Amino acid sequence: MEMEREVEVVVIGAGQAGLAAAYHLRRHFEPGTDFVVLDHSPHAGGAWQFRWPTLTFKTVNGVYQLPGMSVPEPDPRTPVSGVISDYFAEYERHFDLRVQRPVSVRSVRSRQDGRLEVATDRGTWIARALINATGTWYRPFWPRYPGQETFAGRQLHTAQYRGPWEFEGQRVAVVGGGISAVQHLLEIHPYAEATHWFTRRPPLWRDGEFNPDRGREAVAMVEDRVRRGLRPRSVISVTGIPLSPEIQAAREAGILAANPVFDRIEPAGPVTEDGSIMPVDVIFWATGFRASLDHLAPLALRGSGGGIVMDGTRVAADPRVHLVGYGPSASTIGANRAGRAAVREIRALLTEEAPAPRAVIRG
Repeated sequence: MEMEREVEVVVIGAGQAGLAAAYHLRRHFEPGTDFVVLDHSPHAGGAWQFRWPTLTFKTVNGVYQLPGMSVPEPDPRTPVSGVISDYFAEYERHFDLRVQRPVSVRSVRSRQDGRLEVATDRGTWIARALINATGTWYRPFWPRYPGQETFAGRQLHTAQYRGPWEFEGQRVAVVGGGISAVQHLLEIHPYAEATHWFTRRPPLWRDGEFNPDRGREAVAMVEDRVRRGLRPRSVISVTGIPLSPEIQAAREAGILAANPVFDRIEPAGPVTEDGSIMPVDVIFWATGFRASLDHLAPLALRGSGGGIVMDGTRVAADPRVHLVGYGPSASTIGANRAGRAAVREIRALLTEEAPAPRAVIRG
């Protein structure tokens, strides 16, 4: 017997963006009655719970507090994953967000009565509005190159990284032009026999202070893409990599000397620009992630540009659906703002017709 539950709003995902949205929903709705938060992860913490143990508060690109509760400030050498997972768990308890996990959302469809049907492995929820905050962690991006399947060594993605010691004495090619690639190279280099860096474009280094004006400019560039229905680029791709003293020293030492990305891969390693083979034991794909939106496919939200046309957090083609932690809000600061903005618009949407939540048992 399947329970079909009716709520006003379903939030999918309990990372930074999902919890920020839930916080603002809690201030509007009665506890446990008119919205539900569904999370695929086994524990609180969003993607933070899966981060590698050497990612500490000193090396992390940024941690930003959730609305209404300060983030802990441990020793800079403390790994991020455990502290932030505990912080998220306490946040859920403190604000009585009642996140349901683990729940896998299979699909979201539109019903004839104008509401949304959210089908999961633990039943179905019927809602008048949806806040999608699924992030990117469960969809790592693996580029494809001719001959890649013939490579005799190991290939892994950032999502599988557990620490630099597993590369002891090995020759490692790191592929990717973002901050994760830089962090991996800095960690792996002291352990490896050799490291090589490959990027599709020359790295974009950011010198000087990253002030609010530069931040707004970067977010505006990403917003422009999603407003036109193009696939969003990451905010870091337009802000650049900060030139910290450690990164500057690594550049001067030749550790962060980028090579143009290869066109094909042989069993022994990548084929470089001059046609020679660079022998390596590992190809490490620090190539980022893509938005986890497959469950929204039945709504046919994607346009001809390959992305979803957005108006703020709202999908332009469907005002019932909001994407937070997507495009310009795919950062901790942006996620908080997006959660608040989405709830503001959903409140306006829900006042247009009287709610009628109830539980229906289907035999």
